[in-house]
Amino acid sequence: MEFKYAGSEENQRTVLGHPSGLFVLFFTEMWERFSYYGMRALLVLFLTASLFDEGWAWERSDALMLYGWYTGLVYLTPIFGGLIADKILGYRKAVVLGALIMTLGHASMALEGFSSYFFYIGLLGLIIGNGLFKPNVSSIVGQLYKSQGKEKDAGYTIFYMGINAGAFLGILLCGYIGEKVGWHYGFGLAGIFMFLGMLQFYFAQKIFGNIGLSPVEAEELKEEAIANNKFEEAVQEKEESALVVRDRIIVISIFALFTIFFWWAFEQAGGSMTIFASDYTDRGLEGNAATTFKTINAIITVVPMIVITWVLILLFKQTFKKFALSNFWLGLSFVIIWAIVLWMLQKEFAADATEVPASWFSVLNSLFIILFAPLFSKIWESKFNPSGPIKFAIGLTLLGLGFAVLSYGAATIPEGAKTASVSLMFLVFAYLFHTLGELCVSPVGLSYVSKLAPVKLVGLMFGIWFVANFIANLLGGFTGSYIDLISEKYGLSTFFLIFTIIPIGAAFILVLLNPMMKKKMHGVK
Repeated sequence: MEFKYAGSEENQRTVLGHPSGLFVLFFTEMWERFSYYGMRALLVLFLTASLFDEGWAWERSDALMLYGWYTGLVYLTPIFGGLIADKILGYRKAVVLGALIMTLGHASMALEGFSSYFFYIGLLGLIIGNGLFKPNVSSIVGQLYKSQGKEKDAGYTIFYMGINAGAFLGILLCGYIGEKVGWHYGFGLAGIFMFLGMLQFYFAQKIFGNIGLSPVEAEELKEEAIANNKFEEAVQEKEESALVVRDRIIVISIFALFTIFFWWAFEQAGGSMTIFASDYTDRGLEGNAATTFKTINAIITVVPMIVITWVLILLFKQTFKKFALSNFWLGLSFVIIWAIVLWMLQKEFAADATEVPASWFSVLNSLFIILFAPLFSKIWESKFNPSGPIKFAIGLTLLGLGFAVLSYGAATIPEGAKTASVSLMFLVFAYLFHTLGELCVSPVGLSYVSKLAPVKLVGLMFGIWFVANFIANLLGGFTGSYIDLISEKYGLSTFFLIFTIIPIGAAFILVLLNPMMKKKMHGVK
């Protein structure tokens, strides 16, 4: 009997029309992103908080530089993590080991009150663990499907929703607890769910059958796969000349270059934009405004939780008999998360007034992705679907417009001011434009790399893509570190104007390059 999907017999049981194993990975990735984005939302706030508020009272420039190095390095280590998995561990062991190292990293950060060394050791653990986890869990997703068509694309879309669900909950809950209760509690909470996600994956991994085994464990399958790949490569080499291959690599390199401009500005979300939210935004709400915010916050928190819990129940129905222990840990994680959510909402509604946590604004990115991703998917499938370079140009322009909103909002802030109280709606609209821009760049870029890369160079091309993200995050932190220097001399409005002009300028250049890039794609659309 031939299975429709790769993996074990249990993996043929479907949830929402996809193999059950996809949702094991969905929840594993969800909790990993919960831990990553939850910690990221707190990092700069913790470093710049006063000693009275149990922070480290760092200068903003120093905090943003550390933020840039951290978010940059987590995009560099996956190159080595993928190589280690390919050659030694296999994907499954790499995912488990990476998750364990990240759990220990979060635990170490939770102990920062005892010694600053625990904090730095924790960051190092997160960087190393992420390198083993990030590339390899995505690789398992791809191997679940035997076909390369729309079904696999839909599977990755569902997986992407898990990423954003985790980011949404992590920022919301870790951010709230870190700011309202204590920094180390926020760091520790991120680690708890990373650990539960690891246990859920570990005790369900047999559902993947032979997928993700180490080279030693799957030597015969590896040889067969290599033979097949060589055949495919021979066919491609026969059909495509060296000139075509060179041209497509040039196009990938151009996309990688312009993605640096995008993420350089976009990653201000956890840096200078978080500082703007913390120190320059009026977050205190009273009366009807407070009630309205509490109601909206409750809706956008509870509704996604209900949807994700429903998916959890569907997975339980298909896998509980065979993988009861995995389901137990996953169920326990949801019991805990529901308890925290209800506690947070009850605590907020009990107060007459409220202060919006500075980290809350980062939630908007994941929320807007969930709302608008289906719309953009429909547009890309319609007759209005533009070319890749034009999509990138649109994304860069939308990103620039988001910073134009912030620049306008900061126009009334005096030069050199350390605090202000501008409307929080400027941040809301900025995140809206940034998210719309992300939907034009992030999934489109990955898609074009996979389409344009020669078979022999797929890994290298994705490696270049990760390096571009590393450079972007590092430069983003470096540029953000000049927020005080530029604000004192030219004003905060001018600082944000930099992130308006450069992305829009890059978009204009891409429009000019569009005819040449389309020609060098040689028919790839």
